[in-house]
Amino acid sequence: MSGVETFRALHHGRPPGDPLVLPGPWDAVSARVCADAGFPALATPSAGVAASLGYADGATPADEMFAAVARIARAVDVPVSADVEGGYGLTPGELVERLLAAGVVGCNLEDSEGGVLKDPVRHADWLAAVRAAAGDRLFVNARVDVFVHGDGNPQRALERAALYVAAGADCVYPIGAPVGVLPLLRAGVQGPVNVLARPDGSSLTELGERGATRITFGPGVQRRAAEAMREFVTGLR
Repeated sequence: MSGVETFRALHHGRPPGDPLVLPGPWDAVSARVCADAGFPALATPSAGVAASLGYADGATPADEMFAAVARIARAVDVPVSADVEGGYGLTPGELVERLLAAGVVGCNLEDSEGGVLKDPVRHADWLAAVRAAAGDRLFVNARVDVFVHGDGNPQRALERAALYVAAGADCVYPIGAPVGVLPLLRAGVQGPVNVLARPDGSSLTELGERGATRITFGPGVQRRAAEAMREFVTGLR
C-alpha cells in the first residue's frame, strides 16, 4: 500500500471516540519526535512552520514553505500532509507537482484569502482542478473558513463542504467550529471531518464522539514547545 493509500485508509472505518490524531511538526526534529511517539501520520501547520522560519502566519514565501515541508517529510517514515494555505497562486498542476516533489501525501487548502471567504463555487472548481491534476496521488483536505472568517452559520459551512466534497475533496476542515456544532456537521458532511483541537478545549475523545474523524492542532504544538523552552531557558538565568 502506498503512502497516500495508507493515509487515506486512516480516515475511514473509525468508531466514534477514536479520531485520527495528527500532531503538527514544524521542522525535522519535531517530526521525528512525533513519529517516534507512535503517531501513524503527521500534518504540518502553516502557522507553525512560518514561526519556525521567522515569518508571520500567511507570510511564508512558497519556496521556503515547500522546502520546509520537504525536510519534514524526508525526516520520517510515516505519511505527511502539508498545510499549503491557499496554494500560493500556483496553478493546480503546479501545486500538485510541488507537493509531490516535497514528498507529502496530502494537503490542506483554505477557502479564504486575506481574511475574506472565497466564492464557494469558484473555489470548488479550483479544487476539482487540483483533484484532476492529482488523481489519487494526494489526499485533499478542504478547509471551510465560515467559523473564522464568515458569519459562523453552520448551514453555510455545510453548503460549502458539500461543494468541496463534490469537487473531489477527501476531507473537509471547518476550522474553528464550536464543539456544539460538530454533531450537525458530522451528520451533514459526506466524508471525514477534520476538527481543530484547542489546548484548553474538549478532550480528543469528546471531539471524536461529537463528530471529529480527524484532529489537528494548528500551531498549538509548536507554541506549547516554545513555551516549554521559554520556561527552561528562563530558569537558566
